[in-house]
Amino acid sequence: MTQVTLIGKPDCHLCDVAREVVEQVIADLPDEAADRIDVVERSIADDAELHAQWWEKIPVVLIDGRLHAHWRVSPDRLREALVSAT
Repeated sequence: MTQVTLIGKPDCHLCDVAREVVEQVIADLPDEAADRIDVVERSIADDAELHAQWWEKIPVVLIDGRLHAHWRVSPDRLREALVSAT
């Protein structure tokens, strides 16, 4: 199982855009690949450690705990990374 973690905060326009990119990329993958991806959303508003680490870079996308992107998420780059990971 590949885990995609989206770190953001409420009322964050770029976080909303990043969520849409993640959802669309996963929806466009073949079912057998998409079924092996788990998406977790975390908020810096709920976690002081996340806030300290990522507050100036949100939205942040991690793949299996490793930084994939921050601020803007490229659909093509995300697709390539998820295909490689699954």
